[in-house]
Amino acid sequence: MAKIKFETGETITDLSAIAQTLAPLHIQLNHWPLGDDPELAQLLAQESLTDDEKETVLVKLDHYFQQLRETEGYQNRDLIVLNPQTPNLETLLTKFDKIHTHADGEVRYIVDGEGVFGFVLPDESQVELTIEPGEYINVPNGTEHWFVLTERRRIKAVRYFAGTDGWVPEYTGRELRFQPAAK
Repeated sequence: MAKIKFETGETITDLSAIAQTLAPLHIQLNHWPLGDDPELAQLLAQESLTDDEKETVLVKLDHYFQQLRETEGYQNRDLIVLNPQTPNLETLLTKFDKIHTHADGEVRYIVDGEGVFGFVLPDESQVELTIEPGEYINVPNGTEHWFVLTERRRIKAVRYFAGTDGWVPEYTGRELRFQPAAK
C-alpha cells in the first residue's frame, strides 16, 4: 500500500488522499492488480531473473502496456530488477538519489519490492512516497523528484517509455531537506 510522508512526520496511506496531495504535480498514481497467474507469482518471487524470465513477466503484464500504448503513446517497456546482488547497485542508485528532473515522463509499474519517490511540492516542501507491488506511477517531465530503495533493497519495476532520449537525470541543485527512507 502506498504511503506518503511529509517533512512534519505526518503519514497518509489513503490512495485518494495521496493522489490529492500529488495532484498539483500532475502525478498519476493507480493500483493495477498483478493477477493470480502462478508462473508470474513464481517469477516475481525470485531474487533475480534471466532476460528470458524478464520477457515472460513483461508478456504476462502486456495488457497494461497495450493500454498505455493506445492512450498515452508509449512505445517501449522493460523490466528493471534491483537487489543487493545487482552489480554496482550503489553506484547505479546515486544517479537518482539527488533532486532531478527528466525531459520525458518517468513511468513505473512496481511488480515486486518497494521504492521511494521523493517530490518537491509547489510550496517547496518535500515529501516521500513509498510505492509497493501493484502500484503504477507516472511522474511528468520536469517534475523535481528523487528515487531511493527502501531498507529491503529490492524492487522489480516495469518501465514504460515514449522514447529513451529524455530519461537522463537533470540535477536541479536544490537541497534535499527531507532525508530519503533508505539513507
